[in-house]
Amino acid sequence: MISESMQYLVVVVWALCSLTSAVELTFELPDNAKECFREDIEKGTESTLEFQVVTGGHYDVDVIVEGPSRQILYREVKQQYGQFTFTPETTGTYQVCFSNEFSTFSHKLIYMDFQVGDDTPLPGVGEHLTAMTQMESSASTVHENLNSVIDYQTHHRLREAQGRKRAEEMNERVLFWAVGETLGILVITIGQVMVLKNFFADKKNAQNF
Repeated sequence: MISESMQYLVVVVWALCSLTSAVELTFELPDNAKECFREDIEKGTESTLEFQVVTGGHYDVDVIVEGPSRQILYREVKQQYGQFTFTPETTGTYQVCFSNEFSTFSHKLIYMDFQVGDDTPLPGVGEHLTAMTQMESSASTVHENLNSVIDYQTHHRLREAQGRKRAEEMNERVLFWAVGETLGILVITIGQVMVLKNFFADKKNAQNF
């Protein structure tokens, strides 16, 4: 028979595993394109939008947050990253749009995290009238710390992906520059050989006359 503590640990493990389904999205935004996302938000629910351009072009994107009446709550032009927190005054459908319409040839990889309301607490914690047990308090602390770790890991992966992409682009530019310099040196060398050859040939012909 499973003890009460063991049952609670099973609930905690299930809750910690469910943390992987975070409200996050990474998507590709083609050139001359616009992508919008909609979310139904209740009045007074604090919401936070966080975005970052991971790869593409000059790492910039246009962002607009609109309310139910199409009123603009937030607008940024050609931003690499940003964060916007707001508390809706009316219940309705709110829209977040990312635009790459100013770019004619480069597509972008965009990371978006749209959090609506507070983090979901652990199941069963805080639902009874008595004070939390030591195990419940520890589980709640672990839950909060894991949320922080997940957030740090996400941002670390974004920075790593962005740095890797920039390093690859830098490597390509250095390679093309090196190939160009090599071709330039070959052309100059061949040109100098031809000039010297013609110079001595003309001098030899002049001596024969």
